[in-house]
Amino acid sequence: MKKSLLALALLGTFAYTASAQTNVTIYGIADAGIAINDSDAPTDARTYRLESGQQSGSRLGFRGTEDLGGGLSAIFTLENGFSIDNGQLGQGNRLFGRQAWVGLNSGFGAIKFGRQYNPIRPALESIDPFALGLAGNMTNVFLAYGERADNTINYSTPKFGGFSGQVAYSLGEIAGSTSAGRQAGLLLNYNSGPINVVLAYHDQNLVTATGANSGGADTVMLGGTYDFGVAKVHAAYAVNKGETAAGATNVDSDDMMLGLTAKLGAGSVIASYMRKNNDLVGNGDSNLWAIGYTYDISKRTNFYTSYGRVKNDPTGLVGFGGPLTAGGAGRDPSTLNVGVRHRF
Repeated sequence: MKKSLLALALLGTFAYTASAQTNVTIYGIADAGIAINDSDAPTDARTYRLESGQQSGSRLGFRGTEDLGGGLSAIFTLENGFSIDNGQLGQGNRLFGRQAWVGLNSGFGAIKFGRQYNPIRPALESIDPFALGLAGNMTNVFLAYGERADNTINYSTPKFGGFSGQVAYSLGEIAGSTSAGRQAGLLLNYNSGPINVVLAYHDQNLVTATGANSGGADTVMLGGTYDFGVAKVHAAYAVNKGETAAGATNVDSDDMMLGLTAKLGAGSVIASYMRKNNDLVGNGDSNLWAIGYTYDISKRTNFYTSYGRVKNDPTGLVGFGGPLTAGGAGRDPSTLNVGVRHRF
């Protein structure tokens, strides 16, 4: 009996010591609702779906820090994505498909290693009135290059008088080549008072199944918001250059966005207009209008609804769920979302 009590006491001491040295936070989002999608196809155009992650991707995450002394700390994030409607893993059935990285943080900034967001992704999220969700998601028009990249080394600066930044490099890990499949990104941000300005750059080399170079593309994006108190205005402009296959220059385009967020009762009205100008194909431009409303019923739970419609030129291909998902050139898809989101 005494030995058992001693063992329990020792285990409790070790557990207390571990918890005192390392701070781990469990967090997540549960988001689901009804979506009515109309692809504007000739037949069977409309679908009714129960969808997960309409406003924010459903997730379960673990975030931790350990004080190493001298202002240095170890940091990590493991974030799983999943679908509430069917319980399946997201991001191609990865266990931690949203984020999986470990690094070090100090007064000189943070360096992280692993699967992480491309710098252009947080840049887009910070200026999008829909925060990369619902019908007005900026990635329906703007390029985010998959949002995340494996094998990434990311350095983020501390904040200096409103200025901050990050640079990232993702290894292609192709034998015999240091350029095939690699990605590089940069983000510069100024955020002070009512002003938020971002400048982002992303460059990506594509690769075939055999490991050969298969073209590449790059994007420069400038955007910002200004908060007037009762309303916030949003704007962005991006230039895309490159090819989706070696020798096939078919990415050249420029994108723009104008948006608004306005408080209304316990919620906010959000709206945006986006346009993609195709610089290579005639009659290939696209326009997207979206409007939505979010209503807070507590600090962690809100209802939401949104509606968006695309107007594609005869050869335009923008759709919901990202570029080139309209169900066919010249189609004018639309979507309606209604749902609930809980953050914990």
